[in-house]
Amino acid sequence: MTLSATPLAGRKGLVVGIANADSIATGCARAFREAGADLAVTYLNEKALKYVEPVAAALEAPIVMPLDVTDEAQIDAVFARIASEWGRLDFLLHSIAYCRKNDLTGRVVDTSRDGFAEAMDVSVHSLFRLLKRAEPLMSAGGSALTVSYYGAEKVVDNYNIMGPVKAALESSVRYLAAELGPKGIRVNALSPGPLKTRAASGIAHFDALVDAARLRAPAHQIVTIEDIGAMARYYVSDDAARVTGNVAYIDGGMNVMA
Repeated sequence: MTLSATPLAGRKGLVVGIANADSIATGCARAFREAGADLAVTYLNEKALKYVEPVAAALEAPIVMPLDVTDEAQIDAVFARIASEWGRLDFLLHSIAYCRKNDLTGRVVDTSRDGFAEAMDVSVHSLFRLLKRAEPLMSAGGSALTVSYYGAEKVVDNYNIMGPVKAALESSVRYLAAELGPKGIRVNALSPGPLKTRAASGIAHFDALVDAARLRAPAHQIVTIEDIGAMARYYVSDDAARVTGNVAYIDGGMNVMA
């Protein structure tokens, strides 16, 4: 049997969460594009555009639009454009998370009520909002991916409130998979080991966290955005047609260690 070098040829995908060339979402988007997919790419705001635009150009993305997931009008505009130009959507990558800096660096018990609500809204409920719009465009089935972290399962120093938030995200993946499965829509999560991205820069003592992960992982290596992209490509392809509700670890085996 000969495997296709372009298993996503003709597929249409939406990538949400590119911040710059080093983002996890960028690694995934490159893997999707190399596999033949056409991509719609979003950016948070005008400040972010100068970092996202070169990535989108390299991806030859025909749709590049602003998307702040707290703005319902912007979400509607993105999906209206996809519906108008493509008429369908085959897969979606949700690679966004946010919490206020003082909540990220403080104790979980001290998390503000508004800060917790905001972190959950942007990091978790935004996946619901995107999938709700994607569902009618996936009438022939589709795939959705989100990005989690091991701190959802175990206590990780300095990850703080994002641990409970990511735990909620992983639980949501299971419920969404169960609800959307009868329509042929698969929902899975990627759980990469720590790597240096813009999002990770807000975590206190992050370099120490990376070093500890390298020593603890059986492979004694830190994953790359290319490693994550390869897994993402698999999950949105037909090779994973019967895989849903999963959390896929890409961490050199760190998660299996006591």
